[in-house]
Amino acid sequence: MFKKLIFTFLGFSLFSCAKDAKPKPSGELRLEYPEAKYQQYSSPCGFRFEYSDFAKIENAKENCWYYISYPKMRAKVFLTYFPVKNDFDLHVKESEKMVYEHTVKATSIDTKSFSYPERKVFGNFYELKGPSASNLQFFVTDSTRHYVTANLYFNTRPKPDSLAPAVDYIKKDLLHLIDTFQWK
Repeated sequence: MFKKLIFTFLGFSLFSCAKDAKPKPSGELRLEYPEAKYQQYSSPCGFRFEYSDFAKIENAKENCWYYISYPKMRAKVFLTYFPVKNDFDLHVKESEKMVYEHTVKATSIDTKSFSYPERKVFGNFYELKGPSASNLQFFVTDSTRHYVTANLYFNTRPKPDSLAPAVDYIKKDLLHLIDTFQWK
């Protein structure tokens, strides 16, 4: 009787109905951000715009170079001003070069041109899809004297799905920045 009980117990333990244990994939935290409230920034370099109060503007080491920092997202928009001195074409080519260097990793690049002739604000906005190092880039110019370029970078490995909420939030901010951009 005792032997039958041991064999029955061994039989049940060998053929139990438990599923095989499978490791769970690591997940990313879903992030939600506050509704943006905008404030005015006026640069001594001759331009002004509105930016989100969720961000901070920091001066870089060079004059007229700025960081629009999103510390909770570990993201920075590198914003740079250049005076145009018979080198407008060079600035445009350099901006496009910065965008198209990411074609190695980007799955697509959406380009949107914008024009606000009443404020003399013209430029292009680039959205890079896929695991590229920079997700958003743009340039703003008056086409004669001023040129501003900006690039978004995250301080993390490019993971398009995980970064999508942050990229969308910052994209709205940058489009608002462009819509409110003015030369002094």
